[in-house]
Amino acid sequence: MSTTQIDTTELGEKIVKVLKTIFDPEIPVDIYELGLIYDVFVNEDLEVKILMTLTTPNCPVAETLPLEVEDKVKSIKIVKDAEVEITFDPPWSQELMSEEAKLELGML
Repeated sequence: MSTTQIDTTELGEKIVKVLKTIFDPEIPVDIYELGLIYDVFVNEDLEVKILMTLTTPNCPVAETLPLEVEDKVKSIKIVKDAEVEITFDPPWSQELMSEEAKLELGML
């Protein structure tokens, strides 16, 4: 394995760490634990595509949150580019939240 080859699993973990620093402004839980991130794709060129949702289609941060996600993921040195795609299929629900998020919000 060459030194220029990056372990995509390792990069995936770095991306998740970054995503856990981004919080929904209305709920004191990060977007990853909240279940807003549906998928993260990394290609061989180290370009990242993130499929995510928002808690509601008229979420007050619908314009800014995807940009914040893109910017923070692009700030990882080895990432060449990042793109966020918003989907509402399936729609977000509280079932998508992690146990940690539910505990934080007193739902357990």
